[in-house]
Amino acid sequence: MLVQLNITNFAIIERLELSLGEGLNTLSGETGAGKSIIITAINLIRGDRSSADLIRTGCDESVVEALFALPENGPIETVLADAGIPFDGELLIKRSISREGRNKVFINGAMATLQLLSRLAPSLITVSGQHEHQLLLKPDNHLPLLDHFSHLQEELSQFRALFHQYQSLNQELHAQEKAFREQKEREELTRFQMEELGGVDPSPGEDETLAEERTRLQHAEDLLRIASEGYQSLYERHDSVISAVGRSLKSLDKGAEMDPHLVPLREALSEVEARLEDIAFSLRDFQKTVHIDPRQLEQVTERLDLLNRLKRKYGKSLEDLVRFKAELAATLNTIDNSEEVLNSLKKRRDELLDVMVRKAEKLSQKRKRAAKHFETAVEGELAQLRMKDTRFRVRFEPASGSHPRPVPGPNGMDRVEFMISPNVGEALRPLSKIASGGELSRITLALKTILASTDTVETVIFDEVDAGISGATAQIVGEKLSALAGYHQILCITHLPQIASQGHTHFLATKAVLDDRTQATIRALDTESRIQEIARLLGGRKITSRALAHAREMLHL
Repeated sequence: MLVQLNITNFAIIERLELSLGEGLNTLSGETGAGKSIIITAINLIRGDRSSADLIRTGCDESVVEALFALPENGPIETVLADAGIPFDGELLIKRSISREGRNKVFINGAMATLQLLSRLAPSLITVSGQHEHQLLLKPDNHLPLLDHFSHLQEELSQFRALFHQYQSLNQELHAQEKAFREQKEREELTRFQMEELGGVDPSPGEDETLAEERTRLQHAEDLLRIASEGYQSLYERHDSVISAVGRSLKSLDKGAEMDPHLVPLREALSEVEARLEDIAFSLRDFQKTVHIDPRQLEQVTERLDLLNRLKRKYGKSLEDLVRFKAELAATLNTIDNSEEVLNSLKKRRDELLDVMVRKAEKLSQKRKRAAKHFETAVEGELAQLRMKDTRFRVRFEPASGSHPRPVPGPNGMDRVEFMISPNVGEALRPLSKIASGGELSRITLALKTILASTDTVETVIFDEVDAGISGATAQIVGEKLSALAGYHQILCITHLPQIASQGHTHFLATKAVLDDRTQATIRALDTESRIQEIARLLGGRKITSRALAHAREMLHL
């Protein structure tokens, strides 16, 4: 419940302290006296946008403060606990706006954000006025009202959890399908490249080995000649190097007997002889490894050309080719695995869709059963509001998609629209097509009355609930508001005495010029002042004794 509303330097209000009571609070006053300013200030407490234009002329800052007394262990306490803000049954909200456009929000003394204020607002205050009437004209807002009446919020919340899970899975599936399509588009090229590299099957360093082999084959005759001549010169001919070394060794043998200083030289030459023999025999054996083979030369040249061509296409070295081949194999393996993942995701999605469709069908069945009771309840309330012969129906339409199979939306399989026929003999038509302002006011009030016992909001503000009505209808609307005040604290802004007289507390908005400044004030009326105000509402500018008597009668005095 809203206990206290303080407003400072706001529009034409310099300072206002408004104490609201339980039950039905009514607020009246002449046009332009400041009643709408109260709604604007309360909307700031609800988290609406602010404007520096709201600041009183000559002031730097406007402040709106609201004190609420609320039940503990409710949704408010949960939201505050999540934000780390203490709560003991009282909630103090302070919001200030400055000329520079800065906003400051404090909740129970702690600095807060507008986002947090907006989260709290639905459980604190609702404002039912022209805006809510316009919302009622939009079919998208009809289903939540039916679900509220049907007590299906929890079941709808569970369904939406499934829906969001389905959406996430579907998004993942679409991403995987896109990636898979891109992979499949590259698959033909990938397999061609894999076959090309796999057919060649290069190994690291192979090109260097082949280049050496090709050089040997190209120069095989020269190599044979060089090796043969070397072998002949070193060993085979009668005047070979080894023969000459052998003769020198024999001479040194004799010389060493004569002079021991020749012994080391003789030993060194002996080692040279052995080394020359090794070289000569290696040259002899090397000749056996050299083959003049034009066919093999052609094969080696072709293989080397093939490897060089692949290096130009896929990398600078054979190591790059080997690495690229491994990457191709991994890509093909991923494509194969992706298909399995896709099939698995599709299966999970379809299974989840089956569950979701079954739950949506049950939700739809419950809605359709509840809609009959809802129609009866609305027609009953409208009859009491002097719309006796009005027919009211809830029209159901499918809201699910159709491809590749029916898929429920976030609210299930249904889209509903309220249909109405306020006149006997007329066909049912959409509410948005035929309802007048007065009818919308009464329909809104009827819905509020029906949903009152289940609505968790603490304070309901009615602005323009008396639009388009008068006389006996206004009296009934006032009685309805008084009954609704048994469930919620009500603040009703009205111009009708039939409604104002039903209030448990009556406030009057006035404005006056003080020190060349217009100033609005709102005060609670005592019994005599209230008689005067009801009489003014009844009789206009001139208050007659008859109007005063009628006012006392309306107030049961």
